[in-house]
Amino acid sequence: MTTERKIIHVDMDCFFAAVEQRDNPELRGKPVAVGNDEERSVVTTASYEARKFGVHSAQSVQVAKRLCPSLIIVPCHFEKYRAVNRQISEIFHDYTDQVEFLSVDEAFLDVTENKKGVELAVDIAREIKNRIQEELQLTASAGVSYCKLLAKIASDYRKPDGLCTIHPDKALRFIAHLPVTKLWGVGPKTAERLHQMGIYTGEQLREYSLHSLTQAFGKMGQVFYNFARGIDERPVVTTREAKSVGCEHTFEKDLQTQAPVIVELYHVTLKLVERIKKHKFEGRTLTLKVKYADFTQITRSLTQQELLRTKKQILPLAKQLLAKTDTSRPIRLLGLSVSSPKEENVKKPEWIQLEFDFGDESTWLDGTSEP
Repeated sequence: MTTERKIIHVDMDCFFAAVEQRDNPELRGKPVAVGNDEERSVVTTASYEARKFGVHSAQSVQVAKRLCPSLIIVPCHFEKYRAVNRQISEIFHDYTDQVEFLSVDEAFLDVTENKKGVELAVDIAREIKNRIQEELQLTASAGVSYCKLLAKIASDYRKPDGLCTIHPDKALRFIAHLPVTKLWGVGPKTAERLHQMGIYTGEQLREYSLHSLTQAFGKMGQVFYNFARGIDERPVVTTREAKSVGCEHTFEKDLQTQAPVIVELYHVTLKLVERIKKHKFEGRTLTLKVKYADFTQITRSLTQQELLRTKKQILPLAKQLLAKTDTSRPIRLLGLSVSSPKEENVKKPEWIQLEFDFGDESTWLDGTSEP
């Protein structure tokens, strides 16, 4: 087990909602949800006052309002959140340049060798939390351990405004009692499979051999085998090359016939081409994402020899992929992404939620934890 590293995971508490409450005193202490107050919109972030009513991110705004009749819906201000993120980043870099942002509101820091010469990582974490509070009037939760897996789990352990350390000599005991649903890479389907095998805790996971786990989960079997033993050697990655770019549109009303679906596919294609040009992205794999009215979702992909850059290239391929789906069912959402074939199985596309009616654009990362 590697014990030399000192890793901190910092997670801003209800980041978007907290920024809005900070900047508008009338919102403080009240249930707030950040998002668009429209029929088909979803909650981006909910304040802790709202979460007491069962409101959470990715939830329908209409459902959230039913759960909490006094809920205040605040529109997203992404430029403001990015500006605050830059201020947080400056604080992090006062201690180390080994900073890996997972999203606008959370990051890993490797402080094994730090600029301040502080011996204990927990002291750095405490300083960072205090500075975020004093300089930005926001709270953050921090987790400290020798690896990314346990630092991330520790940061969630005492939210909000929490600070938790998982020491190497206590890691195996901690993992033994940990629900496997808390492990990185365990989503609903994997959790169901693990539960079918009688695996609910880290201790039960540790009882399975590497052979058994790789038979059941492929390459992830090795990862789960290591995690059960407190082994996670993933480095803090300071630069992150974009693996894909994508655009999607949730419709105000479900599309019932193929003609309007083709029209919307055209609009999403145009936006995708803009983003490819803006980011100078190079990819050969096109993926179509379709979400139906009942929220079931499918994807279809194909890879070309040439780089996909133009509407002339992408639109015909998008139509081919659409032909492989059931367009007789009402469609709620369409999305397109371009990715690199070498990376397409490593990371899900970065989807961009398009708000065509208002002309703004908000970023959503599939599969990430809620802000």
